[in-house]
Amino acid sequence: MQSLIKPRDRVQMALNHEQPDRCPMQISFTPEFAQRLRRELKLDGDGAHNPHGGGNTYQLERALQEDMLLTSVGWANSYYQSDQDYVDEWGVGWEVCPYETPFGRGHYTETCHHPLADDDAITRYRAPDPHRPELYQAAEQLIREHGRDYYIVGATVTTVFETAWALRGLEQMMMDFVDNPELAEAILDLPYDYHLAAAKRLVALGVDMIWTGDDVGGQTAMTLSPEMWRRIFKPRMARYYAELKRLNPRLKIAYHSDGVIYPIIPDLIEIGVDVLNPVQPACMDPARLKREYGDKLCFWGSIDEQFTLPFGTPAAVRAEVRTRLATLGHGGGLIIGPTHHVQLDTPMENFRAMVDAVQHPGAGPA
Repeated sequence: MQSLIKPRDRVQMALNHEQPDRCPMQISFTPEFAQRLRRELKLDGDGAHNPHGGGNTYQLERALQEDMLLTSVGWANSYYQSDQDYVDEWGVGWEVCPYETPFGRGHYTETCHHPLADDDAITRYRAPDPHRPELYQAAEQLIREHGRDYYIVGATVTTVFETAWALRGLEQMMMDFVDNPELAEAILDLPYDYHLAAAKRLVALGVDMIWTGDDVGGQTAMTLSPEMWRRIFKPRMARYYAELKRLNPRLKIAYHSDGVIYPIIPDLIEIGVDVLNPVQPACMDPARLKREYGDKLCFWGSIDEQFTLPFGTPAAVRAEVRTRLATLGHGGGLIIGPTHHVQLDTPMENFRAMVDAVQHPGAGPA
């Protein structure tokens, strides 16, 4: 029997630390997996799929009975733009890196040209305009058509650091933090200003949450020292969140970083983060996070995309989902899903096991 609870109400209950009828779910996919899933579900249409939700039809998400729908404005939409090398509107060059899986050939897109690599390039550089009306047409349509039923998330991920180092080059950006801090600050301001303008517009349109963040964690430790993050990024993100919550005090803020970020979690809570994403279990212990921060934070993600989902068995996938529901999801506070876009190397039986274990946690094989 289908639940009478709307997806948006299910998410709101979880974010209020209440136990809904089932844990709310959000899943994104690479374009190749989205094509494969469309065939699996016998759905029409083959339009380009943006994992962050910029311009999607949301046919797949709704067919899977997901609870959150994403709409994205910003540099993160530069990923997966083509199956040929390309240059995005920021002037960042991308190369296509193919890979083989048992289910066909996929491709990643990796940055290969950095328009601000030269020190004096910033004097001639102009970032894209975040006020163009066409940037928000997809968000307006999503809110108009699905905002009453689904929880709508406006994505401005790669908020500062990742876009900045794509413009400058990662190694040079890291050296700039020490050797050329004034130039580093000027480059960081470009994505900060752009994404803040976009986030404000998305809040004004009526999204329920703004999703922010940058990858500052590695597999075993942070890629920046906590002190450097606090000096460079914490004040910026504090201003970002304060401006958005002034526009809508009920707005929820999510922060994304892969990897280990234990040292800065109290800082994130202090500056207004409500939801931590993606809770990568190969790096941080989800049960520990719930124990230490579950009264102050909610969590989004937590299903292992590195090992369990692509390389485990359906039984292992179901077991991991049940463990997360019993720990992170106990008493609410969890939006469950993979810790990254589902990749082409994921067996469909594992994907089905994940979805089924979320939707029917008490049914199926142990």
